Amino acid sequence: MKHNTFFTLHFSLFIAAITALSACGSKPKAEYQMTKVEKGNISTTVTATGTIEPVTSVEVGTQVSGIVAKIYVDYNSEVKAGQVIAELDRTNLLSTLESQRANLTSAESALAYQTANFERYKALYNKGLISANDFEQARLSYVQAQQQASTARQSVKRAETDLGYATITSPINGVVLDKAVEEGQTVAASFSTPTLFTIAQDLTDMRVIADIDEADIGEVKEGQRVSFTVDAFPNDTFQGQVTQVRQQATTSSNVVTYEVVISAPNADLKLKPGLTANVTIFTLEKNDVLTVSAKALRFSPNEALIAEDETIEGCEAKTKLWIREGKTFKAIPVTVGVSNGTITEIVNGIQAGTEVIEDMEFGALADDAGAQQNRNPFMPGPRNNKNQQKK
Repeated sequence: MKHNTFFTLHFSLFIAAITALSACGSKPKAEYQMTKVEKGNISTTVTATGTIEPVTSVEVGTQVSGIVAKIYVDYNSEVKAGQVIAELDRTNLLSTLESQRANLTSAESALAYQTANFERYKALYNKGLISANDFEQARLSYVQAQQQASTARQSVKRAETDLGYATITSPINGVVLDKAVEEGQTVAASFSTPTLFTIAQDLTDMRVIADIDEADIGEVKEGQRVSFTVDAFPNDTFQGQVTQVRQQATTSSNVVTYEVVISAPNADLKLKPGLTANVTIFTLEKNDVLTVSAKALRFSPNEALIAEDETIEGCEAKTKLWIREGKTFKAIPVTVGVSNGTITEIVNGIQAGTEVIEDMEFGALADDAGAQQNRNPFMPGPRNNKNQQKK
């Protein structure tokens, strides 16, 4: 809006200056800039920056505490699902397992005794030889022995599971990106699971997480083509497409952005996790369509500025292009399609190759006597020297 106001004011001043000069006997010399209606491509883009990361990465940790006894992988090691990548010291875990097994043996012995005792009391009770209270006491001891045996069995299973956790395996096929521990280091899993390794599933299939400004997010859709570059390979342009537009907004320093996920095929493994990508998202693409300069659609000849022997043949159409046939300006109504602000699609109304007027400029201004050539109408005139006039 500010630009249009400035243009209108500037153009009005220019017309006023030309009119004034014309009244003084000077005529503007018009020069016309021409452009062609031709086949071309139209595109609009949104630019942003993002970070390259694997599509799938897994943080491998441990659910038991202990000392790291062995590490079998390093950075960039290729691993298979189920492959042993590290082991914790098993001494304490084996001791706990043996203790729980001993408790289970004791509980099972107690259960066998209480089972036999309950069967005895049951037979005596049925014959009326013992009281109901004695029978119920025997039954309670039997039930408690069953529960204790069950608890002991669960404790053994838990100890066996913990022992299994001491052997750390890879959950997926992939490459080790990060190794957070060394042999001999103690890891504690009391309150949270410590991360030992980070494994990326497939480095040939990467993605870019780009932050798109809230002003541009409305134009971004899944499936749009994307090109991006990274500083590590400035001469290479990588291709991808939008695979997801996330709804969650992020606000930082009063700037609202949305995350957009972009596929990044990486067959040659040039792209590395963590690289910064300079992203261009093509929000509009139309190829091999009839186009013209958007400036030509805004042009309109002004009767006050054209020469006396030139005429205008206009039309009522809102959208038109102007051609010049001899001394005649002729308007051609057209139907327009998409535009990126610089060039506009022409749907119909004119043929490819037609030259149209894009703009009109004015060169030197000459009066009838030829005295004031190349005079800028906006520059002040020469000052009168009063002292010289007095002389």
